[in-house]
Amino acid sequence: QVQLVESGGGLVQPGGSLRLSCAASGSIFSINTMGWYRQAPGKERELVAAITSGGSTYYADSVKGRFTISRDNAKNMVFLQMNSLKPEDTAVYYCKANIKVSVLGGYDDYWGQGTQVTVSS
Repeated sequence: QVQLVESGGGLVQPGGSLRLSCAASGSIFSINTMGWYRQAPGKERELVAAITSGGSTYYADSVKGRFTISRDNAKNMVFLQMNSLKPEDTAVYYCKANIKVSVLGGYDDYWGQGTQVTVSS
């Protein structure tokens, strides 16, 4: 069994910062790409940022220059540093990881339960 657990969400004023963390645990052989998605009320889930096992990154245009994704491969963790937060960043943020659970298997996507980020004065 594989579990992804996010933490670090909360309420922050516009212009503030938050750091999200996601830890993958369980029967893990290797992890490929890890990423953060978000879903605001009434909207579809969207990709915010992603990072490969080699450290290559992708950012949605709406967060470039404000958010930074990083990972700790030894601890099977991914982080999202969010600066200069705006009210439109308000959403439930989900962690996703592409994980191989055995040497013979393939990679599958696993999701965390989500953490709420609210940007409001």
